[in-house]
Amino acid sequence: MMHSIERMSSFNRSVSFKQRAANTRKSWVARLFRALIAVGSLVSFFLAIGCGYLYVLPNLTHAFHDHEFIFSNSNDTTNTCDIFDGNWVLDDSYPLYNASECPFVEQGFNCLANGRVDEDYLKWRWKPKNCDIPRVNVQHALETFRNKRVAFVGDSMSRTQWESLICLLMTGVEDKNSVYEVNGNMITKQIRFLGVRFSSFNFTIEFYRSVFLVQHNWAPKNVPKRVRSTLKLDKLDDISKEWIDSDVLIFNSGQWWVPGKLFRMGCYFQVGKSLRLGMSIATAFRTALRTWASWVDNVINPEKTRIFFRTFEPSHWRNLTLRECNVTKFPLSEIEGQDFSPFSETVFDVVNNMIVPVTVVHITPMSAFRSDAHVGTWSDRPSLSDCSHWCLPGVPDIWNEILLSYLLTNKEDTFE
Repeated sequence: MMHSIERMSSFNRSVSFKQRAANTRKSWVARLFRALIAVGSLVSFFLAIGCGYLYVLPNLTHAFHDHEFIFSNSNDTTNTCDIFDGNWVLDDSYPLYNASECPFVEQGFNCLANGRVDEDYLKWRWKPKNCDIPRVNVQHALETFRNKRVAFVGDSMSRTQWESLICLLMTGVEDKNSVYEVNGNMITKQIRFLGVRFSSFNFTIEFYRSVFLVQHNWAPKNVPKRVRSTLKLDKLDDISKEWIDSDVLIFNSGQWWVPGKLFRMGCYFQVGKSLRLGMSIATAFRTALRTWASWVDNVINPEKTRIFFRTFEPSHWRNLTLRECNVTKFPLSEIEGQDFSPFSETVFDVVNNMIVPVTVVHITPMSAFRSDAHVGTWSDRPSLSDCSHWCLPGVPDIWNEILLSYLLTNKEDTFE
């Protein structure tokens, strides 16, 4: 009996030891499994960070430093050049085209045809400090745009630049009749879409009127009587689907973000279904621009489309309330703070946080000198002075020279 108890006790100890050993092995395997999961997660995390660094950092660098070019200077050495840091110099080889020979210049912008006598404003070229902007090779530009689609999106300043580029490129086309507006429309400020086709080269240069970039709608129900319409700051303009497949997109906005064209017209801001009566224009502009940036990051294919955003264009009013203009004979020697615009600064802030590369064409400082180049009273409505818009030929031609320099000069910036 005693031996039976001892054998049973020994057996129990053996079973207990085996169970403990099995439990120990299971515990060790579980710990190993958890460790492998942790290591795998850590490796995946660092891989994700690394890939994000490789993808995002170049784009941020692109956004911060896109104003720097590498051109050859007069001594055939290379310098990094900030093309927006410079001054205006006289150049008798300007203007780049004759507005009266270009059917796509609005009558209101052809200042010479509208009675302006002095031609000095036509003869100024922008000269960066450390380099020269290459003179446009029109034939090269035409061939580069072959089979492409270029679209300007914005307000009337964008339309002026659109007209300028068409006239500049037309100087290289032998058969002027091969260049035409695709719907047979006259160039007017009311039309939301204008497209000019260069049939010999199979490309179009288009303009989409979208002054706020976001949706502008009639006011919703049950709002204060003073609210006649709203800007839906979280909804991009409903014509944005037309922009997607462009090869080059040039955006601008700013001139309409003022009380006279918003609150005094009964236009207020809306986010979702919420009316934001107390929101400032600066906050609303930033919100709208972030909506635009989100659309670009999520919809645009940067392998196909090159994107530009042109900054705010300074005006030169003596008294805006009285519509008194201050058109001078020569460019200003001092710009007295007009080189700064909160709209331009917001553009930089938003673009610098985007994923898709966007080139900011910072024309605010250079244009601030050009009080001599506005339409003034030399428009199709001479009773109304205009110190916001520009004569053609004129300052917008320089914006296009810079645009074409980005597209045609730097291999890393080309869209070919």
